[in-house]
Amino acid sequence: MDARIETVVTSGKVTLDDTEYDVENNTYIVGDDDEVIVIDPAFSAETILAKVGEREVMAVILTDGNDHHLADALEVAAAGEDDEENWAPVALHRADRLLWRDYFGRLAKEEDDEDDAKALRSLEPDIWLEDGGIFEIGGAQLEIVHTPGHTPGSVSVISEQLGVLFSGDTLHRGRPGAIGEAYEDLRKQLNSIGALITPLPKDLRVLPGQGEETTVGEEDARWETWGALARESDD
Repeated sequence: MDARIETVVTSGKVTLDDTEYDVENNTYIVGDDDEVIVIDPAFSAETILAKVGEREVMAVILTDGNDHHLADALEVAAAGEDDEENWAPVALHRADRLLWRDYFGRLAKEEDDEDDAKALRSLEPDIWLEDGGIFEIGGAQLEIVHTPGHTPGSVSVISEQLGVLFSGDTLHRGRPGAIGEAYEDLRKQLNSIGALITPLPKDLRVLPGQGEETTVGEEDARWETWGALARESDD
């Protein structure tokens, strides 16, 4: 197996429910010397593509449909190619289709050219992610697990060969994942986290969408204590 993981940290602002948050995003580039899959680009496609270099982008996987991922997904998928037929496919879970349509619908309203606006409104992901779906790159498999809560279509990605769980914004080190302190559906998110990590090896690395890496064992030990957060979010 030749696959390896490279991390690009970028920062920017995300607005949710009229509140602006400063966010540092982890983008993961998984692949070998020739081909890569990019997980969760955000804030600076230029920085991410500089790390990709001359390698071919085979797919862009979005673990959720929040704006900061959507904003850079197409540019990373294009990787400097003008011909859309040569762009890498962008993959998102269907349950986040409304987030996708809302984002590109807002962009369409800003367009003066009606043909460009129509093209933006008609955009769809190239691949609808499904629970249990598999991507292959550099001899490693990336398995999709639907983990709703942070958004309806949030997913995590497991690679047994690489010994890693890419948890997106479902799970961060020491807490459920969030943008700032905003939780969409924390009870559902906690259920997803429990179902995700309970059967996994305790020494499996967890690479989150924000912040430092952790392990399944560390977060499994904390998981039950997060129920208080859910009760607070209900109040």
